[in-house]
Amino acid sequence: MGDAGGDRVTVARAARLRGTIAVPGDKSITHRALLCNAVAAGDAAVEGFLDAADTRSTLEAVRALGVAVEERGGGRLLVRGRGRAGLREPGDVLDCGNSGTTMRLLGGLLAGFPFFSVLSGDGSLRRRPMGRIAGPLRLLGARVAGRGGGALPPLAIEGGALSGGRFETPVASAQVKSALLLAGLAAGGPVTVVQPARSRDHTERLLRAMGADVAAEGAAVTLTPPAGDLAPAAVRVPGDVSAAAAWIVAATLHPDADLLLTGVGLNPTRTGALDALRSMGADIEELDPRDAGGEPVADLRVRSAALRGVRVGGELAPRAIDELPLLALAGALAEGETRIEDAAELRVKESDRVAATAAALRALGAEVEERADGLAVGGGARLRGAAVEAAGDHRLAMLGAVAGLVAEGETTIAGAGAVAISYPDFWTDLRRVAAA
Repeated sequence: MGDAGGDRVTVARAARLRGTIAVPGDKSITHRALLCNAVAAGDAAVEGFLDAADTRSTLEAVRALGVAVEERGGGRLLVRGRGRAGLREPGDVLDCGNSGTTMRLLGGLLAGFPFFSVLSGDGSLRRRPMGRIAGPLRLLGARVAGRGGGALPPLAIEGGALSGGRFETPVASAQVKSALLLAGLAAGGPVTVVQPARSRDHTERLLRAMGADVAAEGAAVTLTPPAGDLAPAAVRVPGDVSAAAAWIVAATLHPDADLLLTGVGLNPTRTGALDALRSMGADIEELDPRDAGGEPVADLRVRSAALRGVRVGGELAPRAIDELPLLALAGALAEGETRIEDAAELRVKESDRVAATAAALRALGAEVEERADGLAVGGGARLRGAAVEAAGDHRLAMLGAVAGLVAEGETTIAGAGAVAISYPDFWTDLRRVAAA
């Protein structure tokens, strides 16, 4: 890696990529371990806590609701759950920072508590759509207000007694599904969420481990409210497959690469990017498969490979939603066209990731057509170093870094500090494997 200055980092093409990386704990699971155990009756140990900006937002929100969380070093926490009756009304606005997961899941959870709360966040989060949870929560009986009729944050929630219900969502979103399931913990009857495709199921797995009755049939999930408190659940957070994807794509695209990624979570609702890359010809070997707190885990060895273009869409899209920009980069260097479809959800992430990914890849010399729900990427590009704008989005900062490792010359990423949202040690790991 080249020079770093302020929030701007320059990455030069690496001679080779070698080394072992322990990717940070899974962001999605860390959020859920904190929120669900906050309303359990008793203490729960969490290992592998991802200490990053997004998860800190959830941690501080839980504390503001009266839950003690002890930090014991080395990624270990003790969450002292207070049970359903134990949360207290916050004395101030709950700051969700840049974390849409925090706002949506916390909004669902608080809908069932008989007090007033306000959820806000940074400028990026205040532009993200919240009507998709506000509307269903109102139908359950919560009072939810926000800008634009509840479509945008801040959200003001007056919770209380909720009814059950059945909801069909237009897009497959684990955050929307989880918000409704968490609200369902306080409902008067079952809550069913039906989505057009399966989305990540960490919430369902954890709630089942805590004693909740959660049934899944295809893309439909039903929670029957528990009669009493949830039991606390010890959680061992696996490595984040979305973080690992940056190294998987880097090692696949680089002509001289051999990386070992340890302890990566391989929940089948999250491995769409691995499936897509393997269909393109990637060399990804799973070693020492095992279980960590109900989640499948393995070490991944990734080596250089020649790729061919594919179509990524349908049920695969929600299983790879956070990795689709990286798959677009892989497509730029593959033989033949790669099409990313059914991914309109990318437009309402931390940035419009469809537009931002297209702009970054074009700057690097790739042929990209932006479409309403995705991208068409011409293969066989010869990438050249360029200026890439992360636009406050951690996924785009990592996309620029991976491109820089394989492009000719130097690539400068503006807004490189955004990696702190999910992967604070990303630049340190990059320096190490690129210098090996």
